[in-house]
Amino acid sequence: MKDILCDEFQNTVAELLIRHQSILDILSKSQEAIARVNRAVVKTVTNCGCLKIYAEKKSIPEEAQLEDLKKLLDTHLSGQICPNCKEIIEGELGKTLFYLTALCNAVDVNLYDVFLKEHKKISTLRIFNFT
Repeated sequence: MKDILCDEFQNTVAELLIRHQSILDILSKSQEAIARVNRAVVKTVTNCGCLKIYAEKKSIPEEAQLEDLKKLLDTHLSGQICPNCKEIIEGELGKTLFYLTALCNAVDVNLYDVFLKEHKKISTLRIFNFT
């Protein structure tokens, strides 16, 4: 059974996407949308300051096992995202999701099927999927 919310979202995107129906528009708009997500995250550090980045090379002991990496590595972020920054990032992620869904529509791919296949793949391969 397909997820109703995902299908409804995909159908709504299909109905609303009028001006940027060209695959070229969809690709460039999706790239622009993800750049805006990146910029919004950067602004949490540079404009608001609710988050800080502390990045340095992590030393990984030779005897470390693959499962140890989760504890040894981190996001390099500290702080708590403020409600305003969170709202901005969510909005930008929404636009990214919109254009991802538009791309699915343009190439006749069901977004929910993509979720299911990716979930099955990462559930089966687990951590070895990303090494």
